[in-house]
Amino acid sequence: MICTIATRTLGLLLGIVAFSTSWAARPNVLFLAVDDLRPNLGCYGDPHAITPNIDGLASEGLVFTRAYCQQAVCSPSRTSVMTGLRPDSTKVWDLFTYFRDTVPNVMTLPQQFKAHGYHTESIGKIMHKPHMQDDENSWSVPSRRGQGEKYHLPQSLEVRKQLIADAHEKGLTGPAFYYATLGPPVDDGVSQDADHADGNSSTLAVEALARLAKQDKPFFLAVGFIKPHLPFCAPHTYWDLYDPEKLPVAKLHDYPVGSPKIAHTYWGELRHYFGMPEHGPVNTMQAQQLVHGYYACTSFTDAQVGKLLKQLHDLKIDDNTIVVLWGDHGWKLGDYGAWCKHTAFEIDARVPLILYDPRKPIGKQTPALVELVDIYPTLCELSGLPVPEDLEGRSMAPLLDEPKQPWKDFAISQWPGKSRNVMGYSIRTQDWRYTEWVDRSEELDDQIVARELYDHRGGQLEEKVNEIDQGKYVPVVKKLASQLRESVDLSPGKKRSVLQ
Repeated sequence: MICTIATRTLGLLLGIVAFSTSWAARPNVLFLAVDDLRPNLGCYGDPHAITPNIDGLASEGLVFTRAYCQQAVCSPSRTSVMTGLRPDSTKVWDLFTYFRDTVPNVMTLPQQFKAHGYHTESIGKIMHKPHMQDDENSWSVPSRRGQGEKYHLPQSLEVRKQLIADAHEKGLTGPAFYYATLGPPVDDGVSQDADHADGNSSTLAVEALARLAKQDKPFFLAVGFIKPHLPFCAPHTYWDLYDPEKLPVAKLHDYPVGSPKIAHTYWGELRHYFGMPEHGPVNTMQAQQLVHGYYACTSFTDAQVGKLLKQLHDLKIDDNTIVVLWGDHGWKLGDYGAWCKHTAFEIDARVPLILYDPRKPIGKQTPALVELVDIYPTLCELSGLPVPEDLEGRSMAPLLDEPKQPWKDFAISQWPGKSRNVMGYSIRTQDWRYTEWVDRSEELDDQIVARELYDHRGGQLEEKVNEIDQGKYVPVVKKLASQLRESVDLSPGKKRSVLQ
């Protein structure tokens, strides 16, 4: 993947017979998951992002510019990818529910590959919690996560040490201890890649590829990178790639005009970190550090991706390995005056997704509306595996042949309201995002708590004004509401619904 396009083309021309023969066997799959990665990448048009390795993958693969997660938080999103089911079907809407407790007999994506002769292995963060990832049905060998220290600056280490001491003195345990001991949100200490968990994971993955390349069976290797998840800790080298004064600052500092409070987030995830305000906005210096840290961590992860792509090339298995790279949800960098994810807005639901199939090195983009739940059937089809009938996504494989062909009319994502009975469902078409917040308590008759309509015509991604009360858009709302209800069961008494 890191070889030049010219080299790739020459290889294809000179080795077409060998290339065809190698594909008599099923392809390998390198499955790359990145935590909290929004589409701030060079291949997505960000002029500031230094992501040469991911951009190189994109230059030979297919970039999905309109890809959406099913719920903008780690566990529900990752569960939907790995099961091919939407959150209302898995009943995973939070960070703690384990899918084997709610859908115990589900056939996971790696389990499907394992059942059809593949060696399946995972390294790094694929599922949100280690015990969720350690699913014996899914993997041929026990899953592993890279180990490493988060903080390397002396002052960061001292802060963390004091926080832990204070928490012990107070007798805190469990989640209370965890949140009370979070250190600074950024750290640019001098360190090596391998000193960090993701750097360690990439080392393990490089070694695994060398081992798997010698096997007589195809492999499905899942590698998950934590950064750019908080805290923004990466070797100083990656911070030095950027001039913080030249990095972009969010243009919108308030939530969309007319948006309901239920649609907003207090960004408590960031507030738990040392030095962050308990109330109100971060100051200018803090915002600049956070943006700088996010870009530095993105470049750090890009470097780890590059190590794996280089290993594929060095082992001469890149011509027989499908690569898919995806982010589990978006992330706010001061957008709307907020941070983190946890909303139903465009910026939280839209994700980067890149698919590379060496049989079709196209180097193009597609505006087709796709969803992360589509990954499962896509990889099955491309690998010649049967697609389970109960999957709720659609294979994206045809888009590799015709990236601009007509595709889905809409994508659907969801976000829970503050009340456990309320769920916000968003339907995203090429031109609009429509959201209904519905309370389905048993004593209510399908009560709509709030509605939102945002205009995305002309490729507009920012959501500035909730247009729901504009009379001229009544036909638009009527159509979108109808499409949503054809796809989502909103009948009263349903605590959570099932998307078909």
